[in-house]
Order: sequence, then structure tokens, then C-alpha cells
Amino acid sequence: MTCGILLVTHPGVGTALLDVATRLLRQLPLKTEAFEVPFDADLDVLLPLASAALRRVDSGEGVLILTDLYGASPANLAGQLARLGTPVRRVSALSLPMLLRVMNYPEQGLDQLPATAAAGTRNGAIVDDA
Repeated sequence: MTCGILLVTHPGVGTALLDVATRLLRQLPLKTEAFEVPFDADLDVLLPLASAALRRVDSGEGVLILTDLYGASPANLAGQLARLGTPVRRVSALSLPMLLRVMNYPEQGLDQLPATAAAGTRNGAIVDDA
């Protein structure tokens, strides 16, 4: 079994990253879904919908939630999801390198994937002085 991946982001971010990752990898090795939070959203109204998305990607090994901006509404919603009972780990600063790195290590468990995700973003930032 493998972890599920839930992208909880501002509008357009999660879907776009998921589309690009799917195009590059052809098939994602982990069950993944994007849940986008509108700017004027009431998080209490969205919580049941986000919870349903969380359950759809959970195969019984827990879910890694990737958010775009720590402290913003998507990350706050992810925090509420983490308190619902499903084993969850959260990582912010979602980027394409982060998502691709996670997809390249589908055998890792929920205890290892957060560090792998963070390394994807750190190592994906290159200063090119050319």
C-alpha cells in the first residue's frame, strides 16, 4: 500500500501542478487529487468536501497534504483535516519539483515523504547566474 497525496491550494495552483506532473510522468504512481480553496471561502463549509477528497486518496496508509502557502486558507483547511482522524502529514511551499520528487518515491511511507517533499522544493530552487 502507498500514501495518498492531496494538494490543498489556492484556485488554479493544484490543478495546474497536477496537470503538468501527469503530463511529464504519464501516470502518477500515487493516488493524488487537487482540492482548491476559493479566495472568499468559508472553511467550515469546505471542510466536509475536503474531507471527502482526503478519503478518496487514502488507501489506508495515510495522506500527505501539500499546500501552497503556509498560514493561508488552504493550509488552515489542511490543519483542520489533520484533526479528523486520518493519519496526515502536511508540507507547505508546494512546487512542481516538490510534487515530482514525491512521485519519484512512491514506496516511501508517511513518515518519510514529508522530508522528501521538502527536499524537492529546496533542491529545485536553482540560482542560474548565466
